[in-house]
Order: sequence, then C-alpha cells, then structure tokens
Amino acid sequence: MIYNELGKTGMKVSNISFGASSLGGVFRQISEDEALKAVFTAIDNGINFIDVSPYYGHLKAETVLGKALKQIPRDRYYLSTKVGRYGKDGVNLWDYSAKRVTESVYESMERLNIDYIDLINVHDIEFQASMEGGLQKVVDETLPALVALREKGVVGHVGITDLQPENLKWVIENSEPGTVESILCFCHYSLNDDMLLDYLDFFESHGIGVVNASPLSMGLLSDRGTPEWHPAPQPLKDACRRAAEYCRSKDYPIEKLAMQFSTSLNPRIATTLFSSANPKNVLKNINYVSEPMDEQLVKDVQAIIGDQMRVRWKNS
Repeated sequence: MIYNELGKTGMKVSNISFGASSLGGVFRQISEDEALKAVFTAIDNGINFIDVSPYYGHLKAETVLGKALKQIPRDRYYLSTKVGRYGKDGVNLWDYSAKRVTESVYESMERLNIDYIDLINVHDIEFQASMEGGLQKVVDETLPALVALREKGVVGHVGITDLQPENLKWVIENSEPGTVESILCFCHYSLNDDMLLDYLDFFESHGIGVVNASPLSMGLLSDRGTPEWHPAPQPLKDACRRAAEYCRSKDYPIEKLAMQFSTSLNPRIATTLFSSANPKNVLKNINYVSEPMDEQLVKDVQAIIGDQMRVRWKNS
C-alpha cells in the first residue's frame, strides 16, 4: 500500500480508501455481516482512510460503519464524515446552517461510536449554491461553525466536497486561508473524465489536499453498467458500455483499468475512494491497484469514449 500526505493536514492516507456509501445500501441491498467484513478487510489490508456521510442510506451507512468501528482500534484509521446533506423517508434534505451542521457533527459521532472526527466535510456544496445565500453562506456560516469545532478539538480538519470543481475553487478563493484543508471531488479523475487535472495546480498552491472519489464514475465504468438513476446523458452511457465491452474482449475488466487509472497520479491526488459492501470486491480492488496498468488499453478505451470524454452531468 502506498501512503500520501493529504495536503498540510499531517494525515498520511492510503492511496486507495474506503467509501462507506455502500454500507447504506445506496447501490443494492446489503448483508450487514458482509458489510462489516468489508470494513475489516479494508483495514486489515492497509487502507487507513474511511469516508462516510449521514446522507448515505439516510443514516444507515454511519450506523453500520459505527458497529464495525467499535471493533477496530482508533489509531488504525482516519475517519471522514460530512454535514449539510441529509434525507428522511427517501426525501432529500439540505441544511448548511451553523446550528444544524454543529448538531450534525455530534450526532454522527454518536452513530459512529467515536469521540473525534479526523476530517469533517461540507457535503455537495452545489446544492447550497442554488439555495438562499448561495455559496457565500458556506463561506460565512457553514465553514466558521466547523472551524469552531476544529478549535475545540472535536474535529481535526475541515474540507468541502462537490461534483463541480469550480464550486470548490470558488469557496477556497473566498474563504480565509487555512479554513479549507482538503477537497473531495468525484467522477472527475476517471477513464472518461480527467477534468480534475485542470485544478490540481490551484489546490496545491493553496496547500489543499485532494481526495478523488468514484473511480468507476458511479457505475459508468463497469461491466454491470449504470443504475437506472444515473444522471449521465445516454450518449456517454453508450460510449462507456462500448468501452467495457472492449475491455472484456481483452480479458481485462474495465473496473480494474478504472481503479488503476484513478490511482495513477500519486501523490498529487492523495487518495481515491471506492465503495463496496462486499469483502471480496474490497480485496479485489486493493489487488488491482498493486498491479501495473496497461497504458495502451487506457488509450484505446479513451479513444472509444471519444467525444464523450469530460461530458458532465448535474448532481442529484
């Protein structure tokens, strides 16, 4: 396992890390016993960074992860969770107010069975961008509330997450230096979209650690294909399906190539999050990134994706 510094946080994180969204049954029905084993498998094989959110499974992911963390020594992992995006009875809810995000941190700690959060993130800031106060509210209210918790020692570090990298850049530019210590951006450093490259110089110049997420682009880069709810436009889905078929003909799973590609920029991208509630898949992904990548296959796949490279979609 390779470990990289996450910006200036002092956290040295594994280059592949465990995203716990699957523990909330986001992608399919899960077995809780298997989900717990997935967490243990990740930790036992060198992964030391875990990311979750109260939004995933509407509290379920944090609750299941908390059962696993009770059985893992606290010095074996760094934990990241989020504030601002929630849900109830299948309905999406957003609240980036200082009061709510402060309450949310303590609620998460209770579900997770911990008394300290290594990294707290403002979740999917683009939703606040479309609400009253816009992204300025994140700067003026959300982040100061989290900084106050950082000063109290309740959380170690503060970050922001979004699908849209320009939103991350704007918040950093308009916040006091040192407020934001890391960013998490998803689906923008993968085989079909390397837009994150355009922002790395900016993040590095501000001392910001970079977390990449969803190397399979939420299922676009998989043999199974996308779930019905996937927001990507159909031409992109079709291009990625053709790419997956080509990889299959080469006896090289597109999931393997995608995982290898998304972890190939170390240490500029400190870690790449993947999510699975299946311990066999966790181990498979860890093994994938330890093997050399087929550079020619990357070129072939991206040629197949063609004019659908960097095609974007809105978060949902």
